[in-house]
Amino acid sequence: MASKKATAKKATTKKAATKKKSKKKAAKKKTTRKVSARKKITVAKERRGLTQGEVALPIDDKAVAGLVEKVRAVGGTAIGAYREPLSGKPALIATLPRDKVQPTPFQRDLSPTHTKRLAQKIEESGSFLDPLIVVWGKDERFWTPNGRHRLAAAKVLGLRQITCLISPDDALAYRILALNTEKAHNLKDKSLEVIRMARSLASDKPRSKEVDWASHLEDPELLTLGVIYERQGRFSGSAYQSLLRKVDRFNSTKTLPKSLSEREGWASRLEAIDVDVKKAVDALKKKGFQSPYLKTYVVARVNPVRFVKTKKGDDTPPMAMGALLTKMAANAKKFDADKVNPRELNLVAAAA
Repeated sequence: MASKKATAKKATTKKAATKKKSKKKAAKKKTTRKVSARKKITVAKERRGLTQGEVALPIDDKAVAGLVEKVRAVGGTAIGAYREPLSGKPALIATLPRDKVQPTPFQRDLSPTHTKRLAQKIEESGSFLDPLIVVWGKDERFWTPNGRHRLAAAKVLGLRQITCLISPDDALAYRILALNTEKAHNLKDKSLEVIRMARSLASDKPRSKEVDWASHLEDPELLTLGVIYERQGRFSGSAYQSLLRKVDRFNSTKTLPKSLSEREGWASRLEAIDVDVKKAVDALKKKGFQSPYLKTYVVARVNPVRFVKTKKGDDTPPMAMGALLTKMAANAKKFDADKVNPRELNLVAAAA
């Protein structure tokens, strides 16, 4: 009898274990399927669009003849024509006098800051590469539905002519917003792009310096953060960007390979600091603090240059990067959650 009970119990335990194992396996399979589905890009089985011989379009073709006349009438130059590879609709490549192109009346407001920065980058690159999408507007003028800032940047630079891709389909002016779906660069994307670019430059131009490529690399702190993002993609770099911006500068003395090696060390030290910052955040949570800005608060508290104000036009860092990381590491280790004032945390949240 006892033997039968033991056997039955053993069978029940085995069945439960098997069932539990099956559930885990099913959950794992479900998770894997969900992740892969999110990342997978489905490629069309059938080829669409025009063939090589169908794309070319003579500039005197009747499909673009009206546009060519309008371009020449305002003082522009028709460069070439083609059939758009997906739909086969005609399009014209031309240059137009800058003052003969207007943004659509319903376009987003102009950002002077973005315009100045864009003009600076175009100047640094030495080329106005991105053509404006242009249509013939209802007021008998050329409209650009998506190039307001490039048009404004051309004005800042004093360009006489601007390159345009002109479509005879004036309804495009109302559909352009739906086409502007390209993912904007977040801090991680930008940092990874910058560090990869720097590594490529270090390989191709090993005797050059960081400062030689300042206009290409944009901001020095992106290099430091880029090294960390290569190691851990979920690093919260935004919590550290503002303090790094105060002290991080492009190296003007060491070669690019050596300065990148130095940044590897800075990145390792910042990662170690982040470990202590996370411990401090956990300590605050245990004390009942609940806020999405806890990490921002802790980083602000351990930041040695938090209250250092920089003079306008003075690019001298208030502290060397090595000294900053040393002091910050010490501050992070001795952070005391018992001394946190809730009102101070609220102020950080409000500022964020």
